[in-house]
Amino acid sequence: MSGYKFQSIVELLESLPEEERIIVDVLRQIVLEHLPATAKEKLSYNVPFYKGKKGICIIYPASVHRAGFKEGVLLGFWHGNKLKDEDRYLKHGTNKQVFYKIYKSVDEINERAIVKLLKEAAELDQR
Repeated sequence: MSGYKFQSIVELLESLPEEERIIVDVLRQIVLEHLPATAKEKLSYNVPFYKGKKGICIIYPASVHRAGFKEGVLLGFWHGNKLKDEDRYLKHGTNKQVFYKIYKSVDEINERAIVKLLKEAAELDQR
């Protein structure tokens, strides 16, 4: 997929390996259901990106060019460094701002933890 620009999220989903497509679909449903209606979904860097006043989160499949990891799907919080993350659910990689979790199977998705982080991120975005 190097150098290719997707025209829609449907086109992105159709291009993904089955396991990544399922994980992306589940994560998208959680995000769309729990972010405020004012938050918008768009493709940015060929992946689903969610924005309110500022960036909130991103869903990045490994098979999309420049993912930086070899397998799974990353759910990253744009201002993760400002989240309390009381459950210590997110990984703090080399990026000082974006904190994330990589899912290698749909069974690893913890909806309760994600919803808690989404609500906190949405509140932070409104400030």
